[in-house]
Amino acid sequence: MAAFQDVAKQFVDHYYNTFDTNRGALAPLYRENSMLTFQSAQVLGAGGIAEKLASLPFQKVKHEIRSFESQPTPSDGIIILVAGALLVDDEQNPLNYAQSFQLSKDPSGNWFIFNDIFTLLV
Repeated sequence: MAAFQDVAKQFVDHYYNTFDTNRGALAPLYRENSMLTFQSAQVLGAGGIAEKLASLPFQKVKHEIRSFESQPTPSDGIIILVAGALLVDDEQNPLNYAQSFQLSKDPSGNWFIFNDIFTLLV
């Protein structure tokens, strides 16, 4: 398995584990130039993204990853596409979703989410 695939797998596991247990802890994964598009609403910057994620109208969430794909980008980044289902609060019917991430490295060499696009599939 290529190094970018290892990073992508570790990222996906960490991101969704953290999202499902403590959304607030996702803030360090973003930077001030990061952008989130969540159901057509765009948010720029780590603070705004953390606020958007914290304001989502559910208390409990569980993501089920059905598949994910990754590729390296020319700028030494990684693009990741995730497809899955999520259960919120006490709902019995899962919601299908797709989410893409572009990971980049900051000047210190740490990975961060540069782009994050989430949509429910209806």
